[in-house]
Amino acid sequence: MSDAVSDGGSDASHDDGQEDVMTPAELIAKLEEAWLNERFSPELLENRSEVVECVMEQLTHMEENLQRVKKGDAKASIHRMEIDRIRFVLSSYLRSRLQKIEKFFPHVLEREKSRGEGDPSLLSPEEFAFAKEYHTNTESYLKAVALKRMPPNLQAVDLLKTVPEPCLDSFVFLRVKERQENILVEPETDDQREYVWSRAVNLKVEVFFVFGVNGSR
Repeated sequence: MSDAVSDGGSDASHDDGQEDVMTPAELIAKLEEAWLNERFSPELLENRSEVVECVMEQLTHMEENLQRVKKGDAKASIHRMEIDRIRFVLSSYLRSRLQKIEKFFPHVLEREKSRGEGDPSLLSPEEFAFAKEYHTNTESYLKAVALKRMPPNLQAVDLLKTVPEPCLDSFVFLRVKERQENILVEPETDDQREYVWSRAVNLKVEVFFVFGVNGSR
């Protein structure tokens, strides 16, 4: 089910089998959520290409509306700042994903290859093409610069073993959107007990700060 932006504001709704309809504010909130999750996650997350496409369409629509604003109107500068802010968030989100693909490309491709039928795709079509091309270029460069000059028994390289995997033991910041009762956060070992701390921020949101093993935030 794809997403679509509604011009109807709060009256937007959707029927089964049809597109999800969102207001522009809801769409930008989804983009910001995907951006923050990607920025703070140590591994590459599921792609949100439907959100990206909707945001790009919304930006085009906003640019067209801005062209109709009279010169010297104070609203024009405010709208321009909002467009620039959204473009920054979108660019940062896509850049974060590309950086992870470049850093962990063999593992990303392996995860994409091994996903089950019906499972959501980790990469968008464009990201998958980029990852495959990056993998091919890296192998070609290694062979041209180093491997062909080595003994025959050392000319093969397994990139899955050579390129480090994402560190899933690194700390993260987790925010629960709705209050949940009877949630117990415990360290895996007694040595980690001093590094786990939780606090309730308000009635609807709880935030858990999970520290690294060295006690740093």
